[in-house]
Amino acid sequence: MATTHNVDNKRYRSLIISIALFLSLIGALLAFTFYTSSLLERNTVLIDKTNQVANSAQAVIKDLFDLDSSYGEDTNSPHIQRVLERLEQNTALITSSITAIEQGGEITDIDGKSYELPKINNNSQAKVAAANEQWLLLEPKIQTYLKDADNIMVDSSDELIQAVEQAKTSSLLINDSLDQLTDEVFINAERQASTIRLIQVLGVAAIFAYFLIFVFFFVRRLRDTDAEALAARRETQEIMETVNTGLFLLDKDLNIGQQHSRALNGIIGEDRLAGENFADVLRGRISDKDLRTTRQFIEQLYNPRVKEKLVDSLNPLHKVMLHNTSGEENTTSRFLDFKFSRVYEDKDIARILVNVNDVSDAVYLEQRLEKERSQNDMQIEMLTTILNVNPKIINEFINNTKAHIDKMNNILKNPGSSQFELEGKLKAIYREMHSLKGEASALKLHSFTKIASDAEDKLDALQNQGKLSGNNFLPLAVHLDDLLSLSNTIETLGERINQAAPTANSSAKPVEPVKTAPQPSVAQAQVADGVTTNINIDGGNEIDLSDEADDEHLSYYQDFAKDIAVRQGKRIQLNGHNLAHVNIPERLKQPIKEISIQLLRNAVVHGIESPEARQSAGKSAIGSIDLEMQRDSQNLIIALQDDGQGIDYEGIRHKLIADGRFTQEEASQMTHGDLLKTLFASGFSTKEHADEDGGRGVGLDVIKALVKEHNGKLNVNTELGKMTRFVITLPAA
Repeated sequence: MATTHNVDNKRYRSLIISIALFLSLIGALLAFTFYTSSLLERNTVLIDKTNQVANSAQAVIKDLFDLDSSYGEDTNSPHIQRVLERLEQNTALITSSITAIEQGGEITDIDGKSYELPKINNNSQAKVAAANEQWLLLEPKIQTYLKDADNIMVDSSDELIQAVEQAKTSSLLINDSLDQLTDEVFINAERQASTIRLIQVLGVAAIFAYFLIFVFFFVRRLRDTDAEALAARRETQEIMETVNTGLFLLDKDLNIGQQHSRALNGIIGEDRLAGENFADVLRGRISDKDLRTTRQFIEQLYNPRVKEKLVDSLNPLHKVMLHNTSGEENTTSRFLDFKFSRVYEDKDIARILVNVNDVSDAVYLEQRLEKERSQNDMQIEMLTTILNVNPKIINEFINNTKAHIDKMNNILKNPGSSQFELEGKLKAIYREMHSLKGEASALKLHSFTKIASDAEDKLDALQNQGKLSGNNFLPLAVHLDDLLSLSNTIETLGERINQAAPTANSSAKPVEPVKTAPQPSVAQAQVADGVTTNINIDGGNEIDLSDEADDEHLSYYQDFAKDIAVRQGKRIQLNGHNLAHVNIPERLKQPIKEISIQLLRNAVVHGIESPEARQSAGKSAIGSIDLEMQRDSQNLIIALQDDGQGIDYEGIRHKLIADGRFTQEEASQMTHGDLLKTLFASGFSTKEHADEDGGRGVGLDVIKALVKEHNGKLNVNTELGKMTRFVITLPAA
């Protein structure tokens, strides 16, 4: 490219030199013409001036004769005054004109116009000198007469007679000398004019000849250049028509160049692209955000201070999906891959070369492989769960999953027209989905957990959007189908693997209830019908729980709690009491399991502090959680206690104000019981950002709903910075 550029520079340099020489010839001819015209003009002025002197000399003789014949007339008469004035002017004019003709240079006439007189040669000088000699004899006598000519008291007749006599002699000699001078100047002027015409003709002929040579040479050069350009254009066109990728150039204003590959039209899906704006072509086919990013990306490509390799990693059009704009419903959107490269001229960035390929097949193949890989990973995950978990727990999960899905389907089917009814449907579905997610997370079924989390995202958006309609719930059916399909897959895999597995004994030996330490003094707050909340005010002692059972359920809960702790960056130790020895009625097994899962998640996410915070507070880096169950003749009691940070009522108050649920004045008047109630409200959480384990404000709502459904009671004891204890009592009968 540099060689081509140098050749073009040499070609243009010779062209510029030739044009400059051509203009120099024309300029020289014009300058010579101006000079000779000036010279001819001065010769003409000289001839006019000699004629003027001769005429003035005749006028002087005439005026002297007139004054002589009119002598005796009143000198103040208009006639005498006019003649005297004319005689005086002509005398002065002859004197100045002869001097100017003799010396050359600038002369000014009576009207004030200035003329340039040429210098005359020696022959002409002799003639001017002869005329001047005669004038010097006549001019003093005229001046002597004019001195007293208009004075009636002085007799000037003698001076007049002398002037007249001298004029008779001198005027003839003056006229003869001036006539000879005029003839000689005229002859010189004609000779100069002939020379000038000859030089002009030769100059024009030379210029015309040079022009013909110039035109012939450069037309031939241009013809050769055009032939080369045509051949190069043909080669470029052949390349552009042959390549199966889209090639085009972009300028700084994102305008597409006039030449591009034929394949580009088919790849982009536009008939006309040359000269179009690249942003207009992409508008409506990609998102507005990607379009803005593309503009900024190309601007950076034109920035010479930005490295091309560095900015290439920010390419927003790498395997981008181009949406269909033709309006045809069955047309599949395509994936295009745009690659941008700088085109330099010397060291300047002149253009951006864009190479675009249709990579739809490769992307769809990647997506299909990714889907198959995900399905394989999911099946491996399910197989791992089935092989490592008690079949009874797996069967319980499958049954519970179907039960949850049935409940959500029934909720969706129930009509609801008022906003209150729709909000109730939303909260009920949210609780069922959250419970299902908790069980899936406990079994490390991440595919289940992911689908449930995605559904919760939609439910959370519905909860925050304000006004609801029946159509808002339709997308949830897709998630329910996915969950049911996964449940069936697990059931099928389980049946294949565990066909011969013995059914686990569901009965367990009852044991005596665990004795607890005296409870601290509490204040009670009503949370819901049949649910009371006890709030620790004075502080108290933790229950002494020392016996741990190495049981399948305990292991299940411990693994679940530790997985959450790892994700949350915490360390915990779960202690279980009598979990394997409590006889749980069949109808309470599922709710107790769901309540335990939600309590454990709440304790790890909200109760236990990070190891650093615990050590700063003088605690062990490992948080302790105690889970116990006990049964008497009437009730089944579930108790969970952690040695974490307790419930921060002022933090709840500030969160309520920050979320806009209450004004500062309203929040300041709320009691601890009122604040605790809000923790059990659907959609409220003290966690800043939601994740897989919490922050959506549904876990405690699930517990409250289950306790209420089974006519139980809920007590909460807490001491800021030390502990939180949940005690749930459910009727066993």
